[in-house]
Amino acid sequence: MKRSSPALLSKLPNVGTTIFTVMSQMALDYNAINLSQGYPDYDGPELLKERLKHHVEAGHNQYAPLAGVPALRREIARKIERYYGAGVDPDSEVTVTPGATEAIYCAVHAVVHRDDEVIMFDPVYDTYDPAVRLAGGRPIHLTLEAPGYRIDWDMVERTINKRTRAIMVNSPHNPTGTIIDDADVSALARLAERYDLVIISDEVYEHLIYDGREHSSVLRDPCLAARSFVISSFGKTYHVTGWKTGYCVAPPALTAEFRRIHQFVAFVAVTPLQYAIADYMAAAPDHLDDLPRFYQRKRDLFNTGLAASRFLFKPSAGTFFQLVDYSAVSEKDDMAMVEWLTQEVGVAAIPMSVFYQIPPTDRYIRFCFCKEDETLISATRKLSAL
Repeated sequence: MKRSSPALLSKLPNVGTTIFTVMSQMALDYNAINLSQGYPDYDGPELLKERLKHHVEAGHNQYAPLAGVPALRREIARKIERYYGAGVDPDSEVTVTPGATEAIYCAVHAVVHRDDEVIMFDPVYDTYDPAVRLAGGRPIHLTLEAPGYRIDWDMVERTINKRTRAIMVNSPHNPTGTIIDDADVSALARLAERYDLVIISDEVYEHLIYDGREHSSVLRDPCLAARSFVISSFGKTYHVTGWKTGYCVAPPALTAEFRRIHQFVAFVAVTPLQYAIADYMAAAPDHLDDLPRFYQRKRDLFNTGLAASRFLFKPSAGTFFQLVDYSAVSEKDDMAMVEWLTQEVGVAAIPMSVFYQIPPTDRYIRFCFCKEDETLISATRKLSAL
């Protein structure tokens, strides 16, 4: 009997394999240096790994509580108090998740209903738009202009209407490496209060910020924090992206709705990972203080290596990504450019057009500098020879 597939109407017909998977596979196929996907080529702290081994052997291998291991939620609350001066209740306002992507998805689905509009800013990280669409909402893309990529708050206010439910912000910003400041937070708070909006703030790179600046978290503003989901990640902070452990901080009413969704998406995060991270946070709080210097040195090493090249750039203000303008190197479109760089030059990057609803005409690509020094030096030698 001939077999046939059932009729299928895709909920995401325009979504294919993520560009990060595509470029990492291409880097592997062509033996290129992978500066595309954002993960280190070095390991996490030895103590952190030792604590994971300890908790696995100690039998912490069954389901954690829905909200997360209490010890980890307490450490998250202590960290937020230390860095942002905000008091959060670890029981009613902190939820540990298997990665920030799941937290973003749950936050969107907790508050977005059919035909609700959600404002986001292009270039935008690729999980935001699909999460809104799957919730039945309408993503409203506003474009940030290169090279500054600043949010035009007057344009945001002109875009808000009776269907607007939420604004999604991301700082430090992936993919541009820019940051919002206290004036931006104040402008966001004013709009959120005036129009009764929910804010979903992606702050996974909160501790990767450079040149003596501080992270302007929405948690610093009590009125804004009272209507926000703030999402972060341990993978970026502790060099263990494969651990896929993050968290969401929100006021009790939003947290309760968030957990209603979370329990049916992933239910819980991985138990021994949570215990290990809690132990490490308690034992090594200075890790977070040292992180900006650690990554700023890598940023500067990479940029020094590019200084003699024909690439143009402004040093990244945060994240472990560096945006470069390649218009003096090639007239190729950005997808063709990264394919050529990977296949012919031996360095993989990410095209910026994938982060836009309507791709711009400028020529930017994104490199990742969370790599060993030797990797960065080797890559910049290849790039500077162009």
